[in-house]
Amino acid sequence: MATDIFARIEHSRTADEVVHQIEVLVLEGILRVGDRLPGERELAKQFDVSRPILREALKVLEGRGLLNTQHGGGTFVADVIGQVFTRPVMELIARHQKATLDYLEYRREIEGVTAEFAARRATDADKALLTRIITSMKAAHQKDDFEEEAEIDVEFHSAIGECAHNIILLHTLRSCYRLLAEGVFYNRALVYNLPGARDQLLAQHIAIYDAVMAANPDAARRAAQAHIDFVSRAMKDAERSGDWERVSKLRLQQRAPDLSGSGRLSKQKQSEAAE
Repeated sequence: MATDIFARIEHSRTADEVVHQIEVLVLEGILRVGDRLPGERELAKQFDVSRPILREALKVLEGRGLLNTQHGGGTFVADVIGQVFTRPVMELIARHQKATLDYLEYRREIEGVTAEFAARRATDADKALLTRIITSMKAAHQKDDFEEEAEIDVEFHSAIGECAHNIILLHTLRSCYRLLAEGVFYNRALVYNLPGARDQLLAQHIAIYDAVMAANPDAARRAAQAHIDFVSRAMKDAERSGDWERVSKLRLQQRAPDLSGSGRLSKQKQSEAAE
């Protein structure tokens, strides 16, 4: 993690000032879940505060559930995203198919707005990050590395959320993507393994990227919504083909003992059939 994101406190140099600055960094998505803060001495130097003031601030932030301090292991940004959906709610969602349909419907609308905002608001630094991500996505695609490509997929959508520069959108989307990454709604491998799906998904991500880079809000919204429409169709196709495969295997398993080497029913079965 870059260590120059913390700014020198210019005025009162109190614990409240330190708390406020770190809270803003978490809220804006600059400090992310699992990020490790610099050591106490270095962090106090960057803030230009005493170490007792820094300790007081970190204690307040830990009490608010924003930081975790591991004895001898450092201080980390807490899993604030995971708290949006509690484990019982996640398990409840996973057991009901309607939740998956509602999830995709929600993503279609919210990502359309997000991409539109991103096209209007993305800065040069945002675009540089998007370019880096889309380049990595293309490389993973060339390597035929599903795991890496799937991880970059989530990273790409998260970055679009950051480009929108709306705090509520940012954290709402991150909570949704957490559920996606953990496979709560559906197995992404099923979608990726459909013939031609990986190529189409890459093209869709590039279309969103191109629209944001061109500062074209309408195109960005359409591209984002078309992407979710495709995912919805692909998921249904994957479920249907998976069900076909399951049924076919059961048929084969059930009928195999009844087939002779020549593929004809055994004499016993023929006799039973005649009766």
